Order: sequence, then C-alpha cells, then structure tokens
Amino acid sequence: MRLPLGASFDPRPTILRAVQLYLVRHAKAASGDPDELRRLTPEGRAAARKLGRRLASEGVRPDAVLTSPLLRARETAAELAKPAGLEPEPDERLAPGASAEDVRAAAGERGGRTVVVVGHQPDCGRIAAALTGGPEPAFPPAGMLAIDLPE
Repeated sequence: MRLPLGASFDPRPTILRAVQLYLVRHAKAASGDPDELRRLTPEGRAAARKLGRRLASEGVRPDAVLTSPLLRARETAAELAKPAGLEPEPDERLAPGASAEDVRAAAGERGGRTVVVVGHQPDCGRIAAALTGGPEPAFPPAGMLAIDLPE
C-alpha cells in the first residue's frame, strides 16, 4: 500500500459505530383539515403510549426522538419520548416526502447511538426498503422497524 507523502499508517482496525434506528409511523390520527394539524385519536394516543412503554421495557434507551413537524407525528413522538425522559425534536426533513437520506442525515447529526424517528407513510416503508435493501415493509399506524445504520 502506498501512502501520500507525510501520511502515516495506523494498523489498528477502524471500528464503525452503528446507529440503532427505530423507524416509527405516527399513530392513528383523526381526519380533518388542515392536514398538518390532525391530532391523534384516543386509540392512536394509547397505541403510541403502549409502544413507548414497550421500548422502555425492552431496554431501548434512545439518545434522541426525532419527529416530523406535523402534529400527529409530534404527539406520537411525545409518547415515545416520555419513558426515556426526553423531549421530541421536530425536524423539517422528516415531514411527508422524507427520504432515506433525510433520515440518515437527521439521525447522524444527532450523534447518538440509539435514535427514534417518527414519520409518515408511504415514506416509512420506502425509507426502510432503501436503508435495508429489502422490500417495503407494511407500516400500520404506530408500526415500528429497528434498523442498524453503519456510521
């Protein structure tokens, strides 16, 4: 191997730190206008709360809970963040139309090892397929998929 003049070689292996991403579709929301102000239904709020408790009981300790700025996603994120003692962080890149690159950038900028991202469908399915190289999974309201993202 040839190195540029003045460069040194470090024979120690590089350790890539993976980010554990929990991709979540917002819980069930009421219909109505304007779309960005649709709230969770009581059933949706209960489902989000249950998912937050499940993550906590399984030992998931997120460093951050990132969310679309739309109300239904922020309300879902708040229920997921509560057990960890966190506040959800809205990010415009996670609004409807978000891509895998948007999610990777938002999670990567946060710098944590475990990040929950709350978004929308069909984005969540497309993002999951792009990040895993697999088919688009079904994402029902309050559906979740854990994905390891190499850093």
